[in-house]
This record gives sequence, C-alpha cells and structure tokens, in this order.
Amino acid sequence: MKQSPFLDGQMLIAMPTMGDPRFERSLIFMCAHSENGAMGIIVNKRAPMLSFAELLERLDITRNEEHIKLPGAIESMPVQFGGPVEPGRGFVLHTADYYSSETTLPIDEGVALTATLDILRAIAQGTGPRRVLLALGYAGWGPGQLDDEIQRNGWLHCPADEELLFGGDLESKYAAALRKIGVDPSMLSAHSGHA
Repeated sequence: MKQSPFLDGQMLIAMPTMGDPRFERSLIFMCAHSENGAMGIIVNKRAPMLSFAELLERLDITRNEEHIKLPGAIESMPVQFGGPVEPGRGFVLHTADYYSSETTLPIDEGVALTATLDILRAIAQGTGPRRVLLALGYAGWGPGQLDDEIQRNGWLHCPADEELLFGGDLESKYAAALRKIGVDPSMLSAHSGHA
C-alpha cells in the first residue's frame, strides 16, 4: 500500500530550529493536508487562564442562574491554544464516538473535529464524546507552505495516538512524540543543515 504524501491524522513536531515563537516546541494534530494547504490544532499549549466551565459561561451556554454541575474533570478541563489563526474561534478535537452529520469532520477512524456549540452543550450535559480537546484558534498553511517547511527541517511527524492528543500532561507531550519516532529530545540541535 502506497503511503499518502499528506499528513492528515498525523502529529507535526516542531524542530528546535523553528524560528516562529508561536510554534516553539509545538505538537500539532493535522486535521487536513492536501495540495490546497493544511490545517491543524496545537495539542500541547494552554490558552491563558481559561477553563471549560468559564468558556461555557462566556458563550452563554450555561448562565450563572442555571449552573450545570459539571463533573470535576470536565469543569476544570483547560482550553488550549490551538494556533494563531482565528484565535477567537473554538474547535473541539474528539474521539469519533460523537458525530453530527452536519458539523463533524471525521479525520480518521478514531478522531473527529467539531466546531459548533452543540458539542459543547453535549459535553456539559454528559452526552459528548469520551475524550475531548478544546482549543481556540488553529494552525494553517497555504498551498505548498507546510511541505516547504518540512523540506527545510522545520517539522518532524509521527503517528497520532489518544494520549498525545487528549492526555492531560501538556508538558510531556512534545518529548513523548519525539520518543515515539526514536528521537532523544536532548540530542536535537538548535542548528539546521543537510547532510
């Protein structure tokens, strides 16, 4: 079976030579990648001081007088920085056990992306997906841009798994992704070059 040249469903790992501070030590789940461009969600950076419960209140999904008692793990779930493009727009990466035919984009057999308020309501009511990652913004590339950055040693990539995507220890995800492809993070140089 021929491997696709596109990285849908894969993780991008920023190299230490990454010149853009917004992507320094970033791990990005690739939601779409084609000749038309690419889109992904950073999975290892927290949005400044915002929990799921606070996001629901900001969006008027739960008003103070009708406060839904969320389970502790959900109430304190952090909202993450998904990337610099449209930072006010929310995205939910989630396991494929939640699906809305009109609003859910299946990425692979185990992961989907939904960007509507309905999924936030479902999560708040306990009828949402088994595992979720809430993010504001996304990372985007124009046609050929990501491929060029990979050629210039800006990114590595590895297969995605649930722990890299949805695990709560954001600090360890970057090193875990590197180890997954046999790279010792301490051995990476901040200088790029070609052999």
